[in-house]
This record gives sequence, structure tokens and C-alpha cells, in this order.
Amino acid sequence: MGEKLKVGIVGGTGMVGQRFVQLLDGHPWFTVTAIAASANSAGKTYEESVQGRWKLSTPIPEGVKNIVVQDAAKVEEVTSGVDFVFCAVDMKKEEIQALEEAYAKTGTPVISNNSAHRWTPDVPMVIPEVNPQHLEVIAAQRKRLGTETGFIAVKPNCSIQSYVPALHALLDFEPTTVVASTYQAISGAGKNFADWPEMLDNVIPYIGGEEEKSEQEPLRIWGRVDDGQIVKASAPLITTQCIRVPVTDGHLATVFVSFKNKPSKEEIIARWQQYQGRAQELALPSAPKQFITYFEEENRPQTGLDRDIEQGMGVSTGRLREDSLYDYKFVGLSHNTLRGAAGGAVLIAELLKAEGYIQPK
Repeated sequence: MGEKLKVGIVGGTGMVGQRFVQLLDGHPWFTVTAIAASANSAGKTYEESVQGRWKLSTPIPEGVKNIVVQDAAKVEEVTSGVDFVFCAVDMKKEEIQALEEAYAKTGTPVISNNSAHRWTPDVPMVIPEVNPQHLEVIAAQRKRLGTETGFIAVKPNCSIQSYVPALHALLDFEPTTVVASTYQAISGAGKNFADWPEMLDNVIPYIGGEEEKSEQEPLRIWGRVDDGQIVKASAPLITTQCIRVPVTDGHLATVFVSFKNKPSKEEIIARWQQYQGRAQELALPSAPKQFITYFEEENRPQTGLDRDIEQGMGVSTGRLREDSLYDYKFVGLSHNTLRGAAGGAVLIAELLKAEGYIQPK
């Protein structure tokens, strides 16, 4: 791939930002050259800025410890030394939208972990194995923003990746109705048990905004590109419940589904096991070799045992069986801060690089 692309991480001190730092350490295509955060962190070294709040089990990579954190609001300064940025900031939606567009207008590609632009019509929201064709709208977005090289691409909600890939592999059987309940790890709220002792021995049956995202975002992912915009699909009808459970990482889903053309159990498992997407075709560095793994054991997948499958970038399914109300039910699992957050965004960046959307400045 030649010389590595220079990467900035905007919002690099939070939990997802820390995951970006971890995942990009030693990456074959990318190297971190800039980290930006709030004005409170600006001017400190990265090591100083995360002192006492480094949330990962691995140590801070040596290569970033002495990077001086920049003020994320000083867009021109941050972008002057990078080819593209990842964005994972904690701000109001309107502020994030404005900030990401400001970065893109400098000619800098933005791969966002935030939800602010997920419904902007010309911003692709991508799972690389599922809807890489949505990158086509970048041309229209660049025209709107007045830039030849900048754009925004976003990663979808973390919890839907526990069941959307499994359903996507079955789309030609035309699923009509989906009921999904997700059991979501505390890292999805940017916390660990030290931060959130109330979660010990507890389940909280509410995660703000999560059910709306879980019901609507799959339809955008399955939508079509029409005249430079993404038009969401009209089916299947999806209803969800999203529950916070006392585990560190990993979102598990229980799913019920009916089809217009009901497949056999053997057909479903074969589709899951054989499914390959664009990320596998291109052999992207972060792509799992086996995207969907089906477990025959009746007590799998388990969050603690299986969230790290394929370095946390694979999706697991199990317990597929016929149902008395719906055609089938099954369990899905994905790692929420790897496949569902920073890792998924890194994979999007790899896809964008491989397809020519990100190039050296």
C-alpha cells in the first residue's frame, strides 16, 4: 500500500477514542499523527490527558504517549498534518454535525463513530460487508459541501451489528417481521464497573434512544441509492427492546423473524457460514475471515466466550430453531467497541482507502 496514511483522532481521550488508539497501533496502512479533544485536554501529552482514565486492559501505545493533544475546535490546525480523521466526540448533535462538516470542508475525509449524521441523506452509513454500494453518495455529498476530497462516512449503531448481518445474509428470502431484544454491555455507555457500580448485580431495561435506532437504522442500511441520496427500505417491520446488562463488552440479541419465502434451517445456516462481503473480497486488514460464525452448541454464543471471535470483528449466531409465532428465532452476538464502534470505523476507513476514496493529501 506504499507509505502509511496519516490519521487524526478527534475525541481521542474518550473510551472509543482510546480504542482507536489501540487498534491503530501497528496498523499496516494507517499511522496516528494527531489527536484532538476538548480545550481542557489541549496542550497536554496524550499520556497526561488520559492519566487516571485509561479504560482498556492493554497499556497506552508508546507511539502516541508523547503526541500533544490539540483543540478539536481548531479544525485547520488538526487537519494540516493528517490525510483523514476518525471522529468520536461527546457533544450535542447539532455541534457534532457542524464540527464534522467543518473538517470535511477542509478536504479531509471524516469517518465518524457518532450518530449525528446517520440520517443525513448523502452521508453513507456503512457496514463494509453489507452495504458498500452506499459509498456512491459521497460524490453528491462532496458537491454539496464544496470539496473535491473531503466527505463524511458514518458507522451504524453498535447494537444492530449483533443481528443485521445475520438477517442480511437472508434478505432474498424476504424477511417481513423482526422482533429483537438486545442485551448490551456497559462499555456501550463509555463506562466500566469502576465508573458504574450501580450496574453490578443489576439490569436496567432502558437505554435512551437505542430502540428507535435499532428499529430504523437497519432500514437505512438496506436502502437504495437514488439521485445522490439514500432512500431507506420499507421492510421488514422491526420492533426492539434494548436492555443494559452487567457485562463489560459484547451486545447479545435474541431475534424472532418471519419470511415471505420461508427457508429451511439448513439453508439459513449455510447462508451464514458461506456469507462473504466486500471486506472479505478485498482482504482488508481488519476484516474477519469468517464474517458470521454459527454455533451448533445449544448454549452458544456466550458474551464472555465469543465476543472476541475474529479479534472482535466477527459476528456469532446460534440457537436457530423454528418458533410457534414466527418462522424462526436465534441469538446473535457482536463486540460493541470493536465491530460495533472503533473497529467497525477502522474497517470502513480500510474500505474507503481500498476503493480510492481516501488518498494522501
